[in-house]
Amino acid sequence: MRKNYDVDFNTYLKEYPNKEGYFGQYGGAFLPPELVPAFEEITEAYQTICHSAKFINELRRIRKEFQGRPTPVYHCERLSGMLGTTQIYLKREDLNHTGAHKLNHCMGEGLLAKFMGKKKIIAETGAGQHGVALATAAAYFGLECDIYMGEVDIAKQAPNVARMKVLGARVVPVSHGLKTLKEAVDAAFGAYLKEYKDTIYCIGSVVGPHPFPMMVRDFQMVVGIEAREQFLEMTGILPDTVVACVGGGSNAMGMFPAFLNDPVELYGVEPMGRGPAMGDHAASLTYGEEGILHGFNSIMLKDEKGGPAPVYSIASGLDYPSSGPEHAFLHEKGRVNYITATDEETIEAFFKLSRYEGIIPALESSHALAGAIKMAKERKHRAILVNLSGRGDKDLDYVIENYGFGEKYSQF
Repeated sequence: MRKNYDVDFNTYLKEYPNKEGYFGQYGGAFLPPELVPAFEEITEAYQTICHSAKFINELRRIRKEFQGRPTPVYHCERLSGMLGTTQIYLKREDLNHTGAHKLNHCMGEGLLAKFMGKKKIIAETGAGQHGVALATAAAYFGLECDIYMGEVDIAKQAPNVARMKVLGARVVPVSHGLKTLKEAVDAAFGAYLKEYKDTIYCIGSVVGPHPFPMMVRDFQMVVGIEAREQFLEMTGILPDTVVACVGGGSNAMGMFPAFLNDPVELYGVEPMGRGPAMGDHAASLTYGEEGILHGFNSIMLKDEKGGPAPVYSIASGLDYPSSGPEHAFLHEKGRVNYITATDEETIEAFFKLSRYEGIIPALESSHALAGAIKMAKERKHRAILVNLSGRGDKDLDYVIENYGFGEKYSQF
């Protein structure tokens, strides 16, 4: 039965965000005065280029010939059978070139940078997937590339650091604070403030000042559009439930819009980490409150002084103290349900998909899978579609060092 929302999802994408970049009360652009013209330039360029047949056709060509799109939807028949009668399907973004969904918006942002005549692109990265994708885009378009990354994540994600360097990017270590994603964003913004005339800051998720939450969502929507069509072709019906992990939330906002006007449950899975104590998780929508961080208003985790709280997740791409403003809006409206998965549940999902389907997922994606596994055990005769947003090569050294080879997870 469809809920009675006070938002018309038939026209949702035309109405949200508004011209100022707000999804309801969330979003906007809170910027130092010297950056206001730079972001206005980006907004104007994007609004021009996104209506250009030449740009759209070039992006479609890149997606097909370079990225290998469309990525398939896959039925986890063996895993589903082990769980009961609910069927789990995966949207295989791990098969997108560079191994995750991030390239979907990075190639769009790179194309935009060329249109604007920029010489350099800079960004932050946590798990390294955005950094690798942007380094790939820079190599493709002939642009310089600086990637800011916390020292903790550099140590944790060594394979992706090596890939960025091989692709020609300069990886800039960030050594202050917790040395993770939030600090990497701080450093990248600081660098952009000095270089914005010849540079574009390519934000790695549906966060940051307007127009980035809208722009990254628009580039990522190819995931959900493909998945909806593929699922219907495979089964003749829509899934009962669609699940994606949520840190900043780019892979989820790539998946959810295609299903917003359908009688389909939408679930975002946040990282509960080690538990609910401050500093032990990064579940901002579950435990946070309204606040401004990195130039946008959303729901964030705050410390005793009202600043961003320390956060933690086993998945480097999820350890951010806020979520995209569109997620905050959809959470407030009740259209998307936000739940959590602990580190232990995530690791169990990681090994079970590996052992029962031969697919090694990223730890970020394993959060979504953990949520789906929990639902499958509780429900019968349902179909759950999971956005498998990335592959787990980058996480193997860390997982093996801390959890071995998963012998304890070989049986249900």
